[in-house]
Amino acid sequence: MVLNRLHDAVPDAHALVVDDNSPDGTGALADELAATDSRLHVLHRPRKAGLGAAYVAGFHWALERGYDVIVEMDADGSHAPEDLPRLLEALATQPDGAGADVVLGSRYVPGGRVVNWAPYREWLSRGGNYYSRMALGVDLTDLTGGFRAYRRHVLDSIDLSTVASQGYCFQVDLAWRSVRGGCTVVEVPIVFTEREQGQSKMTGAIVLEAFWRVTAWGLQRRVAGLRRRQSNANPTNTATQPSQP
Repeated sequence: MVLNRLHDAVPDAHALVVDDNSPDGTGALADELAATDSRLHVLHRPRKAGLGAAYVAGFHWALERGYDVIVEMDADGSHAPEDLPRLLEALATQPDGAGADVVLGSRYVPGGRVVNWAPYREWLSRGGNYYSRMALGVDLTDLTGGFRAYRRHVLDSIDLSTVASQGYCFQVDLAWRSVRGGCTVVEVPIVFTEREQGQSKMTGAIVLEAFWRVTAWGLQRRVAGLRRRQSNANPTNTATQPSQP
C-alpha cells in the first residue's frame, strides 16, 4: 500500500487523502486507516471538480494547519514514496547553501524515467513539456509532473483562488507562477510507473485546455517583454527646474 511505503520512507510525514466522493470506496478505506493512525487525514469533497480543484483544497487544508512543507503526489502507485526523501533533501540543501523553494520530481532529467507507458503517452508528455518550456521561457524539463514539494511561503504567496487550471495544466500553472515569483525551483529525478489498475485521467479536453492556456500565457509573456523593451528604448525625459535664489 502506498501509505505504508510512504511512512517507511518518511516516518514523520503526515498524509492527507483528498477523496472526491470516489465510487471505489477510497474514502471509506482511508477513514478506517485514519482512525488508527494520527499521521493520516482525510478530506471528503462532495463530487469531482477536477484535479486542480482537489489540489487547491488540499493546499488550503495544509496551510490552515500550519505545515511548513507541503508535498503533492498521486496515490495510485505512479509516484514512488521511496523518492520522497530526495525531494525533501533537495528542498533543504542546494550548492549555494540557501535551499530550494520548490522541488519538482522529474521524469526527464538524468536518472528519471517512466515505466510501462505506451509510446504515444510518453511522446505526448515530452512534447507538452517542450512546448510549455519554449512558450513560457522556463528552464524546467518536467512542468506537468504531479510529484513535487513546496515550502509554505510559496503557496502563501500564490492567490490559489485565481488558479482556474484543471488537469495537468494545473501543474504548469503553479510551476510557472513559482518561477515568476522569484522562487528557486529545482528538479530531481524520479521513476514514474504507470498504474496497473484504474484509468488515466488524461483526456482530449485536458490536452486542449493545457494547449490553449499555455499558448495564452506565452503570448502574454511576449507582449509584456515587448512593452518593457519599448519602455527602455524610449525613456521618459524629465527635467529639474532650478530653484530661484
